[in-house]
Amino acid sequence: MNYSEALEYIHGTRKFGSKLGLKNISKLLNLLDNPHDKLRFIHVAGTNGKGSTSSFISNVLIEQGYKVGLFTSPYLEVFNERIRINNKNILDNQLADITERVKSKVDEMIEEGYNHPTEFEIVTAIAFVYYFEQNVDAVVLEVGLGGRFDSTNVIGKPLISVITSISLDHMDILGDTIEKIAYEKAGIIKRNSRVISYPQQKLAEEVIFKVSKEKQASLDFMKFDNINIKECSDRGSVFDFNYKGIKYENIKINLIGKHQIYNASLALKTILLLNEFGDIKVSEYSIKKGLEKSRWMGRLEIISENPRVLIDGAHNIQGIKALVDSIENIFRYDRLILVVGLLRDKDVEEIISVIAPKADKVLVTEPESPRKLAASELSKIVCKYNDNVSYTENIKNVIELSYKEYKDNDLIVIAGSLYLIGEARRTIMNK
Repeated sequence: MNYSEALEYIHGTRKFGSKLGLKNISKLLNLLDNPHDKLRFIHVAGTNGKGSTSSFISNVLIEQGYKVGLFTSPYLEVFNERIRINNKNILDNQLADITERVKSKVDEMIEEGYNHPTEFEIVTAIAFVYYFEQNVDAVVLEVGLGGRFDSTNVIGKPLISVITSISLDHMDILGDTIEKIAYEKAGIIKRNSRVISYPQQKLAEEVIFKVSKEKQASLDFMKFDNINIKECSDRGSVFDFNYKGIKYENIKINLIGKHQIYNASLALKTILLLNEFGDIKVSEYSIKKGLEKSRWMGRLEIISENPRVLIDGAHNIQGIKALVDSIENIFRYDRLILVVGLLRDKDVEEIISVIAPKADKVLVTEPESPRKLAASELSKIVCKYNDNVSYTENIKNVIELSYKEYKDNDLIVIAGSLYLIGEARRTIMNK
């Protein structure tokens, strides 16, 4: 099996859908000699901020000298981004080799009468085998969807469970209230484990507290009042963080937006808790350098200065509100040119109602996904909130249109589905 064949096999399993549950992944990993049982994990669940928080944690550990696996989804430009060690993607030949071995075990499962594993289950298994064979010190493991029945929850007790900001998303799968969604996210909490959570809405916080109590898990919440923001601009932020009377001063991050200060603070407190319990030792120097070095593609990322282009994979209402807050309070511009494309299973009307009125011109397109909302349909919704709208289905064409629309001191914002952001990023970087 070569790299192309490996990707063809992996993506070919999409036809088996997305089924939550641990029976299949448990069987597959058992046939692979349970590599996950020999690894140490920092498990990260939540609605928004999982990727950024995971990146912050990973980079701090790397700066200290640890060999760190990072498992995330989806990818923006190349599939290999999903499986990394010390910020380096799994090599094509390594992916091909492990995929071939995983496929042979999948074939055994089918012969024994098990259901065919889903794409995410197969990718999770590939990652666990890779991290075990590369002898990593720890894996920062991002949940794919939900938590309780997500494939990544097959792991035993992690070093710590991290719950990022929770809001309404994937309601058709996870539930239609904040309490139901919080319950699914809190499903990563293991008995007698340690948990750190982002400050949540009251109902979500109550659920996390209840699940932690039932599991006899030690629970901490990151608090906003421990943070002193000194600077927040389109070049990054500087802040202080207080923890148990110790003040960590002038922490710099290059990720843009106030919400990234909060994600970095959640990562910082995670590291401090791991330090406190002796699982992992990290110096203040490594904390500061690791946070400063952290990058996360496609999240409030400036990818061009002339014209000035900002891309953001804000695909739910909380993400869009964070984007709008940053646009209004951080960036300076004459006109805002918005390029937007969304999936049809998102809360499209509410998302558009928040961002479309902020733009001087809206260019509507569609992501490269079977779940895409047609540009013609989305444009009709946008027209309710902005009367300067046009659309085209092709992402490359819509970028060309945005460039033609651009004048000095304008700002182009490309937002919505991560499928859109990935293709837009590739297109612009190739320019």
